[in-house]
Amino acid sequence: MTWHFDNDRPIYTQLLEQILFLIVSGQYPPGSKLPSVRDLASEASVNPNTMQRALTELERSGLIYSQRTSGRFVTEDRAMIQKMKDTIGKDKILTLFKDMEQLGYDQDQTISLIHKIIDSEKAGGNV
Repeated sequence: MTWHFDNDRPIYTQLLEQILFLIVSGQYPPGSKLPSVRDLASEASVNPNTMQRALTELERSGLIYSQRTSGRFVTEDRAMIQKMKDTIGKDKILTLFKDMEQLGYDQDQTISLIHKIIDSEKAGGNV
């Protein structure tokens, strides 16, 4: 995975968000073992303490859990994962509506444009 970071927000928050995305998108499926803190930190080129902080926050949310000698695992609670996925999706849609409103579109116009794009993509063409 390629890790991307912005300078305007704490790195651990961005790590948390990116790992959350990996979980809700199924790249880390329910019940799967996560790589070690050191491996994740090395992959993301961050301090292991920073990665540890992000993982601790994910544990607090219940999305991952630790087994003392075995490492960290993704929850097997598919409903919890789906709820997180729905929350992220809702946030993205609300951001889209806000951005479109700034362009002068109302919600109906935005939805109409989305349908137009989907129909065009199905037909293999451009909008």
